[in-house]
Amino acid sequence: MKTNFTVLRWTALFEGSSLLLLLFVAMPLKYYAETSEAVRIIGPIHGVLFLVFIGILLWHFLKSELGLVKTLLGFLASVIPFGTFVFTAKALTKPVDKAVSVTSTESAAKPVV
Repeated sequence: MKTNFTVLRWTALFEGSSLLLLLFVAMPLKYYAETSEAVRIIGPIHGVLFLVFIGILLWHFLKSELGLVKTLLGFLASVIPFGTFVFTAKALTKPVDKAVSVTSTESAAKPVV
């Protein structure tokens, strides 16, 4: 049975982006420009996206679609800047079997001249 991680991938993308906005835009504005409006807006959005990502990650684990190691890596990746992007690229992709991916033009016999 093929597992569809599309929702988990999109959630990881949004959660990771919100973390980067919070750390590299909102927090510098708060401490260097002394304006905390960005943190008041981005902070709760990031909090909700974080909880949704953790919930979906846990849901895939409980359905036995993700192993314990990948689930723990997902938890860890969610608190590290750029972590969810790496997690999505490395842990949620399956290697392609190159032996099976032969096209019809490659398998056709070529005439001998």
